[in-house]
Amino acid sequence: MQTLDKYLELFQKNRKQIGKDDPPFMKKLRDTAIASFRQSGFPGRKEERYRYTHLEPVFDGELSFDFQPRQIHFDDDEIFSCDVPLLDSMVVTVLNGFFHHPGKEALTRLDNGIIYGSLKEAIGQYPDLVKKFLGKNAPTSDEPFVALNTAFSQDGIFLYVPEGVRMERPIQIINLLLSDKNHMVHHRNLFVLESNAVAQVIICDHTLSPHMFLTNSVTEAYTGENADLDLLRLQNEHNNSCQVTNTWISQERHSRCQHGTITLHGGIVRNNLRINMVGEGAETSALGLFLTDKMQQVDSYTVIDHRKPQCTSNQYYKGVLDDISTGAFNGKIHVHPDAQKTEAFQTNNNILLSDTAKMYTKPRLEIYADDVKCSHGATVGQLDEEALFYLQSRGISKEEGRLMLMDAFTWDVISKIKHPSLQERITELVGKRLRGELSRCNNCAMHCQE
Repeated sequence: MQTLDKYLELFQKNRKQIGKDDPPFMKKLRDTAIASFRQSGFPGRKEERYRYTHLEPVFDGELSFDFQPRQIHFDDDEIFSCDVPLLDSMVVTVLNGFFHHPGKEALTRLDNGIIYGSLKEAIGQYPDLVKKFLGKNAPTSDEPFVALNTAFSQDGIFLYVPEGVRMERPIQIINLLLSDKNHMVHHRNLFVLESNAVAQVIICDHTLSPHMFLTNSVTEAYTGENADLDLLRLQNEHNNSCQVTNTWISQERHSRCQHGTITLHGGIVRNNLRINMVGEGAETSALGLFLTDKMQQVDSYTVIDHRKPQCTSNQYYKGVLDDISTGAFNGKIHVHPDAQKTEAFQTNNNILLSDTAKMYTKPRLEIYADDVKCSHGATVGQLDEEALFYLQSRGISKEEGRLMLMDAFTWDVISKIKHPSLQERITELVGKRLRGELSRCNNCAMHCQE
């Protein structure tokens, strides 16, 4: 109750700053969210969804919070540049939860009708459009961290792709954390693809200073009829960070979506993914790959809701764990009574590189239709000793053989990344990570240490 009361008091004391420029619908949304959070509170140890990751102690730490963007002056190009060869993308930056745009427009509207930039600015300029989608797919009553984000978040990234428009270049969102003290961040993303629209979104999460950071983010995505969304998140934060992500995707009739999460680094990472297939014939693919060592902890929770007939989903999650790190996967396929002709498949494979690493896995099927094809499975094991011996018999050292087997293990996920240059760069980063090298996917001048 003490932690809950602390956040309720923080919200009430700073209510005017948080909702300073809110239109009526946002004020109502925040009030509903804080009421939901007051009722639910933080999930306890007995909460099944958070059985392996107790987050309340992290939120109870001494953390600063910015209710308005801080004036931090630095040259993006000098301090941070994303080193992905040949990735011709539209880059937008979020600094400590606020859209960072020195000398640039906060919101850009292209000639073809695409709108992207600051969510806060979009709420002001296009309130009716934002109101139609914001908070509709990620209810505050279902997930306490969504409720907390809805109450506190003030900015993030907004993307709107109108009917029949194809984004020729991906949009790359770079979330940067930079502070001289321990800091908490809430930011929100809203992606809307109208019917027959196509878009690719890349989200990169990075820490630029060694202080403790706690991030609670929410991303809502809507794909209209026959739309195509490719959403990839790359997490690369230091070991003194905690990140909670909530991604909610709604798919209309015959839409296609691929969601991927690559976790290279992070102290405590909790990734929640919920995909609602509300249109007939929708297709979705959920990919996950995490690499942990030391005392790192990565927890993935997924729910794929099949609500209409003839929808297809594939979940493919893999983990490589070393030292005394911990991993968890809790995945659920929910087939509703009307969702006949469903095809849904779920796989979770994990490798433990030490006797002290732990992996908890719980794949689940909940089926209320009788004409379906569904399967689920999970494995937790070690590297194949026979394959390793075979490589050694061909003159390959034991250490290099181990790396080859791990590269092959992770490639199953990486190979499904659609953008060739991004796939190439992530392959390189994963290889460095497996070799114990510092695996920042940037030329960061800060040179932060773990």
